[in-house]
Amino acid sequence: MTAPSRIQLRRTKGWRKPEGAIVVSRPSRWGNPFTVRGALESEFAHTTEQARALCVEAFASVLRRDRWSPWWAESAAGRFEWINGHLDDLRGHDLACWCPLDQPCHADVLLE
Repeated sequence: MTAPSRIQLRRTKGWRKPEGAIVVSRPSRWGNPFTVRGALESEFAHTTEQARALCVEAFASVLRRDRWSPWWAESAAGRFEWINGHLDDLRGHDLACWCPLDQPCHADVLLE
């Protein structure tokens, strides 16, 4: 049995999500509420690459540290509490998101 991996979602004609893979993109319950646009507009990051890495790190920080994370926001508290309570639902599944496979993605955090 191979370890679960991250899959990039596609809109290519004929492409299908592999059976058993769980979509964790932003509109899903598993989505990362931290956005590249938000990181850039708030000037926490100056490039798209920095912003993407920052969003993934913020997501990981909140999942691991909960309310003790510097990125904790009451507006997203319910989402993070739900994710933490349902991490076992992801165990053994590939995770699918729109992020390019060669760039950081919150799905990598969920796979850990």
